[in-house]
Amino acid sequence: MKSSERKKDLLAKGPEDLQKELMELLSVQFKLRMQKATQQLTNTSQIRRTRRDIARVRTLQAQANRATSGAKA
Repeated sequence: MKSSERKKDLLAKGPEDLQKELMELLSVQFKLRMQKATQQLTNTSQIRRTRRDIARVRTLQAQANRATSGAKA
C-alpha cells in the first residue's frame, strides 16, 4: 500500500479505531524487533515502515486532540 493510500485510510478512522491501529502497530513493531534480534527477520524495511506508520497514527491523534482542545477554549 502506498503511503498516500495509507494516509487516506487513517484519516477516515475515528479516535477509537486509531487507538486500536496504534496498539496493533506497536505489537507488530515489537515482534519485528524480536525477529531481528534472533536473526529471523529477512526484510528489515518492515521495521522502518512500521515505525513510520506509528508516527502517522500518533500525529493524527495529536491533531485531533489539538482540534478538540481548540474547540473547548
